[in-house]
Amino acid sequence: MSEQNIHSNIESKVGAADVVLFMKGTPVFPQCGFSATVVEVLSRLGVPFEAHDVLQDPDLRQGIKSYSDWPTIPQLYVKGEFVGGCDIIREMYSSGELEDFLTDKGVKTAA
Repeated sequence: MSEQNIHSNIESKVGAADVVLFMKGTPVFPQCGFSATVVEVLSRLGVPFEAHDVLQDPDLRQGIKSYSDWPTIPQLYVKGEFVGGCDIIREMYSSGELEDFLTDKGVKTAA
């Protein structure tokens, strides 16, 4: 698949839900600690999200890195905007900034 087609595919996934996580594994069975951490943060905040397992699709795994110009996975998108990876999400959550960011974007949290 061409990079343009991969990016179009990613763009449609990013636009399909308010909160989208590209991760290794699934929310029920994360395949890396970083992905598990982001899932835990979103779960604690009670945020519904769409997850995509990059381990199931090598094109997606490489394509998401070039799409965001971010070298690592997981990657979190909110309302189409790239927010960051595990360290950024963890820091934003710890400071309360993530909940404020989600609220500002119109995403409901249960926290």
